Amino acid sequence: MSAVLYDVPGPRARVRNLGFGVLGTLLMAGLLGFVVYRLAVTGQFDPRLWEWLQFKNIQLLLLEALFNTLRAFAVAAVLSLLFGAVFAAGRMSDHAWISRPSAAIVEFFRAVPLLILIFILFFGAARGLGTDISAFWAVVLGLMLYNGSVLAEIFRAGVRALPKGQSEAAYALGLRKSQVMTSVLLPQALRSMLPSIVSQLVVVLKDTALGFIILYPELLYQARFLGSQGQLGAPILQVALVVAVIYISMCLLLSALANYLERRTRRRGRGRPEPAPVGAGPRAAAKVGTEAG
Repeated sequence: MSAVLYDVPGPRARVRNLGFGVLGTLLMAGLLGFVVYRLAVTGQFDPRLWEWLQFKNIQLLLLEALFNTLRAFAVAAVLSLLFGAVFAAGRMSDHAWISRPSAAIVEFFRAVPLLILIFILFFGAARGLGTDISAFWAVVLGLMLYNGSVLAEIFRAGVRALPKGQSEAAYALGLRKSQVMTSVLLPQALRSMLPSIVSQLVVVLKDTALGFIILYPELLYQARFLGSQGQLGAPILQVALVVAVIYISMCLLLSALANYLERRTRRRGRGRPEPAPVGAGPRAAAKVGTEAG
């Protein structure tokens, strides 16, 4: 493939890049080894600090916290995607009375920090609106408003990045704007948007940890509780490591799911039959269909 933004590296450049890669790997391995050595020297791997993992009640507590984290993530992810799709469509509307309010809402919630949104929903709703919002819904709605606004920009940018000839050709065939968007633009834009969408969903998953500030019993809340128990030896570092491994595993599973969906959409796109040339007769069309089959 021809290089566009950079020159293809030659033999010396490849050797130099390989050397930098090996050096960086050795430095990271050395740093990781030093951290593990210091943890071992200070007694952080002593069995007495890890005995809490053997207690059934603590295991059930962590499973419940994991369920609360996944529940908040699942609801917030679905609502964020819906929020983003609706307001992205609103921003791309040809009517100013729809596009301008949609743009104002998206820019406002993108600018407000997520923690402030959660505080406003949890503490301010009871005083300002006279209604109580549970910690679960305060976290979910805060995640929806912030991440949904970011996803709205991702959707809009993905559609706008497509060549204008795609939509112009669809309009020339007599398709309506909704048909152009759902049948022509979105299927193509989704492939390029998928990595950004997954990255934002990972942010949604990690930001559920902010619920511990309003006492939502998710993983970080329970980790802080367990780490402060003196009868367990106050294993704050050990609990933090376990919770970190859980979060990393969930993020890797989410990324693996995204990679699977991306590969599947690519295979499906390659498996579609190519259209017959314009002006070709039924024999040419039948030949194209036979070759594709």
